[in-house]
Amino acid sequence: MRFLFLALAGVAGGVLAGLGIGGGTLTIPILVLALGVGQLTAQAVNLISFLPTGAAALFLHIKNGYVKFDGVLFFLFPALVACIAASAFAVGVNGEILKRVYGGFLVAVAIATLTAKIFEIKKIGYLH
Repeated sequence: MRFLFLALAGVAGGVLAGLGIGGGTLTIPILVLALGVGQLTAQAVNLISFLPTGAAALFLHIKNGYVKFDGVLFFLFPALVACIAASAFAVGVNGEILKRVYGGFLVAVAIATLTAKIFEIKKIGYLH
C-alpha cells in the first residue's frame, strides 16, 4: 500500500513540475507528513526527482515558446551561489529545523499569494 501512496505523490509532484510550479511544494509535505519520511530524505528525493522532471518540463516549455531567456544569467548565478550555501546549511542541521524552515517558507508563500490577490499587487513587468 505504501508503494501506491509513493506513486501518487510522484504523480502529484510530476503534475506540478510540468506546470512549472515545482513538485517539491507538494511532494515534500506528502512524504514527511503523510508517509513519515524524514525531512532530509524527502528533500533528497525531491532533488533527485527534480532532475528528470525539470528537464522534461523545461524542454517542452522551450519547445512551445514559453521560456524567455532575457536576464536568465542575472538570476542563474546568484541562485547557484545561494543553492550551494543553503545545501551546506541543510546537511549540517537537524531535520526538525529544516521541517520548520520549510513549513515557514510555505506559510510565507501562501501569505504573499493571498496578499497579492487581495491588494492586486502589480507584477514586475521585466519578468513577464
